[in-house]
Parts: sequence; structure tokens; C-alpha cells
Amino acid sequence: MLLSGPKILGTITPSGNTVVEAVTQAALRDVPGVLPIFARIPVHGTSDPFPDSYDLEGMLRAAELLSHARPDVILWNGSKGGAIGLDHDRDLAARITAATGIPATTSGLALEAALGTQRIGLITPYNDAYQARLIAAFAARGWVVAAEDHLGLSDNLSYAATPRGVIEAQAARVAPHCDLLLGWCTNYPVPLIGEAHAGKPVWDATLLGLRAALKMIGA
Repeated sequence: MLLSGPKILGTITPSGNTVVEAVTQAALRDVPGVLPIFARIPVHGTSDPFPDSYDLEGMLRAAELLSHARPDVILWNGSKGGAIGLDHDRDLAARITAATGIPATTSGLALEAALGTQRIGLITPYNDAYQARLIAAFAARGWVVAAEDHLGLSDNLSYAATPRGVIEAQAARVAPHCDLLLGWCTNYPVPLIGEAHAGKPVWDATLLGLRAALKMIGA
């Protein structure tokens, strides 16, 4: 008798990220029949050797390694596309599928699919320059950032170490001015504050990507 195995969700995450795996595993704890697996690409510290694009060689190598386990979907669970433009995410997903034969998506494409005309309250750990770039990229897509709050950080590990109370304070500052709170950094533990805060829904980059990937495999 041939038994059917679990659906396998392959995730690519930055090497300096300590949030994506924990959030994914916690979120899937009560989702039967889905097995998460992970691969990493070199992204850590304060510098990015590919500030305006993706390391496609590294991404495709990670996707290739994931493909050895025959996942049902491959997710780039990273938020960089929000700042450099989602055409990069579309290209990345297409390249992954072309190379592996496996459907692929990203957190950025998940946000694009989910967002309508809602006014965004953007909360991040980023420094001034990156936050400004992110807001400009959102505006270029017609997305309205009605309020924002950022912490001025630039190191991956400092993002992940942000205490819950700090994120709650950010959310409270922007909530009166928006329709939804968006935590846009997959190494930022926004899920700590729950799915709603100060009367507004909370959207998190990591969970947006995860839900999109799950939908693709019917979970």
C-alpha cells in the first residue's frame, strides 16, 4: 500500500535570520500534513553585497538544494523585494520554477496579492535611509503609507532581538492613522504582538509569505 506523505514547504531565508524558521514552525504546529524545510543564503550583518538586486546564483543554489527533498512549493521568505521592486521577486520566482519545476513565491508577491486600497501603518526596525527607500518603493506601486515608525537599526541580529514591548509601542503610535499595521521585515518578531493591536489588524511579512505558500499547496 502506497502511503501519501506530507505536503512539503521549502523556504529560503537569509543566513542572519533567526525569526523565519521559528515563526514558520510555530504557525504550522496546528496545521496537519505540512512539513517545513529550510535553506539559507548569505545575508548577515550590516552590509548587502547586492543592494539593488538578488544574489541569483545563491538563491538558485538554495532552491536546488531544497528541490532534492521534492517540496511542493518554494518560498523566498524575505522582505527585500519591497524596497528593490517586486519585478525582482517575479523574476526570482520564475527562475526558481524554471530551474526546479517547483512552484515558487515570495513574501513581497504575497503582500502585493493581499493589499488593496488600505492605508498602511508601516513598522520596521530599519535605519532612516532604508526606511525612506522602502516607503518610496511602496509609493511607486500606489500603496499609501499613512504612518510609519522605524527604529534606526541596521544589523540583522539587532532586528530579531527587538523586544515585544518596543514593537507594541511602534504599533500604538501608528495605529490611529492607518487601516492596517504592516511589519515589513522577516527578521523582525512582529508576530509577538498578535494578529491585531490597538484595534487594527497586524500583517507580518513572514506570515504573509507563509500563508501564500500554504494556499499554493492547498493547505
